[in-house]
Amino acid sequence: MALPTTQKKWIINGTQKGLDELQYTEGPVPKVDDYSVLVKLHAASINYRDILIPTGNFPFSLKLPVVGGSDGAGEVIDIGARVTRWKKGDRVATLFNPGHQSGPLSRDAFLQGGFGGTIDGTFQEYAVFEETALVRLAANLSYVEGASLSDAAVTAWNALYGLKPLKPGEWVLVQGTGGVSLFAAQFAKAGGGRVIATTSSPAKAEILTQLGVDHVILYPEDPNWGVTAKNLTPNHEGVEHIVEVVGADTMHQSLQAVKLEGVISVIGLIGGRDTPDTIAEAVRKICTLRGVHVGSRVQMEEMMAAIEANKIQPVVDKRLFHLEELRDALEYLVCCLLFHSISIPGCLLSRPSRLLANIVLQAAQRHVGKVVIKIV
Repeated sequence: MALPTTQKKWIINGTQKGLDELQYTEGPVPKVDDYSVLVKLHAASINYRDILIPTGNFPFSLKLPVVGGSDGAGEVIDIGARVTRWKKGDRVATLFNPGHQSGPLSRDAFLQGGFGGTIDGTFQEYAVFEETALVRLAANLSYVEGASLSDAAVTAWNALYGLKPLKPGEWVLVQGTGGVSLFAAQFAKAGGGRVIATTSSPAKAEILTQLGVDHVILYPEDPNWGVTAKNLTPNHEGVEHIVEVVGADTMHQSLQAVKLEGVISVIGLIGGRDTPDTIAEAVRKICTLRGVHVGSRVQMEEMMAAIEANKIQPVVDKRLFHLEELRDALEYLVCCLLFHSISIPGCLLSRPSRLLANIVLQAAQRHVGKVVIKIV
């Protein structure tokens, strides 16, 4: 079968106009060199990062214009003459940062950046990748599920098993029902951990319970949920691992919940950056505050093996979008973040306030897990 010559894709042109920086266009299908492969992308997923970049709020390396998207899964349909890792027909998922192959993240790999930021990413029908920038997709996963892994899942795996690996019987605290938190809950249960989760509604609490979460705290009803979480642990000693995805708005409670010598893995700052009591509290709790920037290829391969061995199924939002609907998908994610009072750049808030409030409520009530773009 002849390879395609043209394709549809989304390009991020700049950082000043919000989602208006996104351009849906047609372009050539890239060709492989000796060490790369051509992948027919079946699905991609979106992250908060995909909102931060076009709004000028992404703090890491960028090289624009660029095809957006870091997360994707698809089928290898062509290979370079010297490729040894892959063959046609292999099912693969993308590595977020292709320079981070193993071990600690080097400065060079960090500055190189990742797909959808400095390197053309997954918001397109076909993409060429270096053979080391891909990981074999677990046999139990569909392409839609596989497309959810590159950022959130690897980050969650690194948080729990990177610096101070989770041991059976240890306690883990996760926040909400976003991608990182749900993956962390699933990986913790697979590793024999006990999981406490916070969430905003009884409906989402039920979903967490179905995933095997041991205790769910409704944070709107319990503003001191950090103390509550600590009191759920044996002898009220606290939680060994906290996956902190919000930032300033929740850090105080995380510090209340953490056990002496525990680890708080700081994943995001969607709730702000001003945390004046953090240093003093960290010293008092003798805990580790660790920033996590996704993970390496080796970590992703280990994670993929655990997913397959434990038959873990990623939680994907019930609403699937198609490639041409990428902007709708990003607006949907914005609405979900607004519902939880997370700071959103003003350039994204173009709808009348009453209409926006209704859209926000409806989106937030539905949203659980990763938002996925179905390409094929």
